[in-house]
Amino acid sequence: MINFYSFHGTVTMISDFITGQNGEGEDCYKLISVENGMGALVNFVVSPTTYFVDHVMVAVGDRITGYYDGNAPVPLIYPPQYQALVMAKDNTYQNVKVDYFNSQLESSDGRLRINISPYTQIVLTNGQSFSKTPANRDLIVIYGPATKSIPAQTTPYRIIVLC
Repeated sequence: MINFYSFHGTVTMISDFITGQNGEGEDCYKLISVENGMGALVNFVVSPTTYFVDHVMVAVGDRITGYYDGNAPVPLIYPPQYQALVMAKDNTYQNVKVDYFNSQLESSDGRLRINISPYTQIVLTNGQSFSKTPANRDLIVIYGPATKSIPAQTTPYRIIVLC
């Protein structure tokens, strides 16, 4: 099971990332440096499989959140370098939560419970419709307002199922 961690900040640099593998896909990796405004810096390795919410293009100066597997091994270097699984650009009108949601549709950290309406769009990462229940899966939840309860409750605009 993936243990999703996140880092939020401003993009300070985007560069090509050399994987050391000669051949196909060598030029398809990017290194995105993010600074959180308090001096912490993280480098995200972005691969062709990294999912960008709303398929947005990010640029230097954008505020983003990068999600990575907290259980994955990382090189002992500074700044830390994580393999980005999901990237979300800040948007005033929507919130993003990437996590495992249990049978009650509650996130693994216990901070968000989702209520699905007939208008909630549930799709796969390739944009195709997902017809089963999103319970007990890793999800990208895109939502607006939420209650101030614990856990917060919301009816998402869209759910992307990470298969």
